[in-house]
Amino acid sequence: MKKIVFSLVAFSLFSCAEMQQVIDQLPQGTGILSQAEIGSGLKEALNNGITKQVTKLTVTDGFFKNQAVKILLPEELQVVDKKLRQIGMSSLADEGLKVLNRAAEDAVKEATPIFVDAVKQMTFNDAKNILMGNESSATTYLQNTTSNALYAKFNPVIKNSFAKVGADKVWTNIITKYNSIPLVKKVNPDLTDYTTNKAMEGVFKMVAVEEKEIRTNLNARSSDLLKKVFALQDKK
Repeated sequence: MKKIVFSLVAFSLFSCAEMQQVIDQLPQGTGILSQAEIGSGLKEALNNGITKQVTKLTVTDGFFKNQAVKILLPEELQVVDKKLRQIGMSSLADEGLKVLNRAAEDAVKEATPIFVDAVKQMTFNDAKNILMGNESSATTYLQNTTSNALYAKFNPVIKNSFAKVGADKVWTNIITKYNSIPLVKKVNPDLTDYTTNKAMEGVFKMVAVEEKEIRTNLNARSSDLLKKVFALQDKK
């Protein structure tokens, strides 16, 4: 019992660096938290971000009506959008923007298995660094461990999604009409690459939303394990 009380006092007084050393040395069954519990708590937090937030992006208008992640036109196409609206083709310009977001919504369905695999691979050292890091450390971990795999998965899916949602035909029509306007500088953008990167940005933004919520809102800690693990973060 004395050892437990001493450990609790130590957690409240030590600096962040010292706290990490204490966590490293925690034996199993101290009555506080084991290394396995800390790792499990961080994995639960990341899985919450995936299931609660990323899945919101996969529904119709998940990107298009979410201002935090809505995909806007790349800079080189903003002049295209403006010119089309000037010549009375606003509806075509609006449709072009919508289908980019539809393709992203379709592609993000492929993200969950990649994220789940990354979470499974998390080591205790990863979990410790996330717990004691800043409010986006978990999101950064996912970015560092999944970005290459996500791009490789998303890019062909985005390309297929363009065809599925009709984005390829819409944008072929848009580019053709724009390039036929006298005196304009012709464009031929790589919209697959652009949309892939924007879809990935949106995914990580939504994970960050849930991470911040769990770190700062006690009510968002939906299990006893999350409450115990993030109590350590609160005391750092």
